[in-house]
Amino acid sequence: MSNLIKKIAAAVSVALLSAATLTATATTANAAAAPSVIKLDYAYWNPLSLLIKDKGWAEAEFKKTNTKVEWVYSAGSANALQSLNAKAIDVASSAGAPAYTARANGASLKTIGVFSQPKWASIVVPKGSSITKIELLKGKKIAAASGTDPYFHLLLALDSVGLSSKDVTIVNLAHADGQKAVVAGQVDAWAGLDPLTTQAEQNSGVKILYSNPKFNSWGVLSANEDFIKKYPAALITVLKIYEKARAFTLANGSDVVDILAKAASLKPTEAKKVLLNRTKINVSIIPGATQAAILKSITPVLVEEARIKSQDAANKALASLYDASLAKKAVAK
Repeated sequence: MSNLIKKIAAAVSVALLSAATLTATATTANAAAAPSVIKLDYAYWNPLSLLIKDKGWAEAEFKKTNTKVEWVYSAGSANALQSLNAKAIDVASSAGAPAYTARANGASLKTIGVFSQPKWASIVVPKGSSITKIELLKGKKIAAASGTDPYFHLLLALDSVGLSSKDVTIVNLAHADGQKAVVAGQVDAWAGLDPLTTQAEQNSGVKILYSNPKFNSWGVLSANEDFIKKYPAALITVLKIYEKARAFTLANGSDVVDILAKAASLKPTEAKKVLLNRTKINVSIIPGATQAAILKSITPVLVEEARIKSQDAANKALASLYDASLAKKAVAK
């Protein structure tokens, strides 16, 4: 074999090896772009999640990448964020304030989307209660799920009349247990969350003592930073599915009322009140300045009450909480 032929053969071998290496690299990159399993949560206070689960839209979409969908129930924001931190779920539904405080206190999550602007938090008193204003809660026993929007709503309501958590006794109960406690008269008030509040109003005659929509910190979707870096395409798919659910809800509200009623064991009238009167679905999925403004306004109380460890931690968290890039891609034409 001549030297020329040997050189050509060697060059071809190198080219083939390079091509094989590039193919293997591309295959690895593609695999990383599609997780084998994606774990989503659903919650009665996130109607869009119930619709997506009921319709099987996530399963249909992720079948294209051979990704299995697993659903995990979230009883409240604190529960959802704990599951996210433990990587039991990959996308968490929560209120904005709990996600913010979690990041300020060391969690690696980022908020990637918005699912609703709710009026879900309130302070509820038992039927026949003599408590008629916030000031009368001083010295009283109040049920609240720590780390959730109703809990923060309670702190802000107390602060608005010059009170703090030190002026009351807060009993840390999950939302459903808090509802039972206020109905039974075991506590003087409950930091309520819909749809449980509406259900208790209809069935047990409890009364809403106070509700300030300005203290509600939006319904948001969050993911851990490592998952965002590794599987951005999967998260964009999730956000696109949420946009599909939003459009469907706006066009077919009565159908979603039925899904909510069935999933949360509500009467149709209760589900209608929650979805159509206390939940604004027609909002932008892109998180940012609008949500940050509310969090900034409530930060002083969160720091004073030691829900965030320091003002510096709050500033850093607020500056880095949102990743709007995925939602922007999800809605791009």
